[in-house]
Amino acid sequence: MANLILILGDQLTTDISALEDADPKTDRIVMAEVHDEASYTNHHKKKLVLLFSGMRHFAQQLKTDGWQVHYQRYHPENPGQSLEAVLAQQIKDHGSERVITTECGEWRLHEQVSQWQESLGVPVEIRPDSRFFATKQEFAAWAEGRKQLRMEFFYREMRRKTGLLMTSDGQPEGGEWNYDADNRRKWTGKPAAPAPFRIAPDAITGEVIEMVDTHFKDHFGTTEDFHFAVTAEDAGQALAHFIDFALPCFGDFQDAMSDDEDWLFHSILSPYINCGLLDPLTVCEAAARAWYAGQAPINAVEGFIRQILGWREFVRGIYWMTMPGYARENRLGNTRDLPWFYWTGDTRMRCMHKAIDATRRNAYAHHIQRLMVTGNFALLAGVRPEEICDWYLAVYADAYDWVELPNVLGMVMHADGGYLGSKPYAASGKYIQRQSDHCKNCHYNVNKSTEDDACPFNSLYWHFIDRHRDDFANNPRMGMMYRNWDRQKPERRAALLARANDLLDHLDTI
Repeated sequence: MANLILILGDQLTTDISALEDADPKTDRIVMAEVHDEASYTNHHKKKLVLLFSGMRHFAQQLKTDGWQVHYQRYHPENPGQSLEAVLAQQIKDHGSERVITTECGEWRLHEQVSQWQESLGVPVEIRPDSRFFATKQEFAAWAEGRKQLRMEFFYREMRRKTGLLMTSDGQPEGGEWNYDADNRRKWTGKPAAPAPFRIAPDAITGEVIEMVDTHFKDHFGTTEDFHFAVTAEDAGQALAHFIDFALPCFGDFQDAMSDDEDWLFHSILSPYINCGLLDPLTVCEAAARAWYAGQAPINAVEGFIRQILGWREFVRGIYWMTMPGYARENRLGNTRDLPWFYWTGDTRMRCMHKAIDATRRNAYAHHIQRLMVTGNFALLAGVRPEEICDWYLAVYADAYDWVELPNVLGMVMHADGGYLGSKPYAASGKYIQRQSDHCKNCHYNVNKSTEDDACPFNSLYWHFIDRHRDDFANNPRMGMMYRNWDRQKPERRAALLARANDLLDHLDTI
């Protein structure tokens, strides 16, 4: 039986379930750069370069390995503007009897693929994605009967299942499951941050850069200084670079931000893991070996593994268990438009400008910049969840709906009513001051709250607390905030709310 095997842009590995039992002599692999997938949101130019170049390199590898590959390069006038159209033409040209694919990572595309059997007129086999530690069914079974889902408890189950950082008698290495309390140091310039891993664009990547600059010139970001890995071999070198040069300090400074450093000690491996160039188990095992070899401390290794084995798996489970209704959640009733400076970086708030500017240049910002700067501001300002979710999906090279949506809608915006997180991650400017040096270079004064030059985060924080009293006053993790708010003098509360309301009325000029 001649099969068409569809491989998507985030499935760039031969260890994909769609290739299991495939026959290179008779089966035909289909990969396609199509308008529908490249343009359904304002994808960052570097994200497009990463995926298109990664796809082209992977297709080249498959051909070298003896596979029959149909590969469509992007052009706005291609007759195949969708994956379905490309497959339909291949079925017509080659008389293929079946389409095989690995399940995709977006509900939007999943719904389309689920209808293909009828529209294409041949059976469509959708296989589970085996690149994750937990299947969808495993996660659903773990979640069944629980009133609230908490990552920490799921993470411990995953540690037990995999044996990662576990002793022979079933205990966590180092005696603790979680070293998050040891991961919050402010970085003051020492030790020096390592240079990020870089790969110079080859001829294939150069062609993709030229194509993206030509056909996607209105998309967010820039292709300048593109240095991501686009092959599995080079992604493996990026992993080795992180283990050797950044992991030893990652734990201490993983929540730190700097005015002068974009990358600090972060791995920048999520773009590779999420598109298939790196295997998550391989990555976690490499970090664990560094601890056993004495090359990195336990707080660094555990914190890094927790992001992959714990949080990444947790949000995926929530996504597939709750979609499509989850995407429409807005429990806090937010109605405000996303400020335009999210797309330009043109704001006098130093922390916001630095995070957005780094995002524009790199298609990357680390988790604290996303959660406690750009995300925190959107939460405090009451931005509509669908608008900030679309922004995150568009601007980051590692963003796919399954990982982006729960992170932003649930953790950042608390729009799911606490299903994913026990409290909103709301904070004033003091948090940003503790974790960075942004405030010393800011137009606004982090030590002020009501004056014209006061840090906007300060009054917006109290405005958020005040307007959502009915939502959070009974939350045991937020009781202290409401006691602090109620202890303030009436005139002080009035001044804070007045300053916040003025900011909310003029968000685009902050």
